[in-house]
Amino acid sequence: MVQGSMVTRTTTKAVTLTRSFILSGLDGVQPAGTYIIETDEELIPTLSFTAYRRTATWLRLPRRRSGARPPAGLSEIVAIDPVELDSALARDAAAGQTVSEPEADRRPIAHHPQPQKPVSS
Repeated sequence: MVQGSMVTRTTTKAVTLTRSFILSGLDGVQPAGTYIIETDEELIPTLSFTAYRRTATWLRLPRRRSGARPPAGLSEIVAIDPVELDSALARDAAAGQTVSEPEADRRPIAHHPQPQKPVSS
C-alpha cells in the first residue's frame, strides 16, 4: 500500500479565441487562434462521492519566431489563472455577438469543447 499518494488526472481541451488577448503570466498580447488548455486535478479523498479539486491550469503556446510560423512540435506551457481565461473567452464571445436582430435569431448556440482524455506520455 502506498501512503501519501494522490490520485490525479489531467484533462485537455482546445479553445479558440477570434481576437488577440492578454493574460497575466504571458509575455504580451497573444494572437487569435486555437490554444490547448490542460487542467490538473486531484481527487478529494475525504468525500463520500468522487470529486476533484483543480490544482493547476496550463496554456500551451506555440513557440514563435519573428516573422515565421512556429516549428512543428515546439511549444511552451505556461501556468494561467482559469478565471482570467474564462473572462477572456467571455469577452471574445461578446465581441463576436455584434449582429443584427434577424441574424441574432439564427445565431448558433455557443459550443463549449468537452474535455478529452489525457494522452499518456
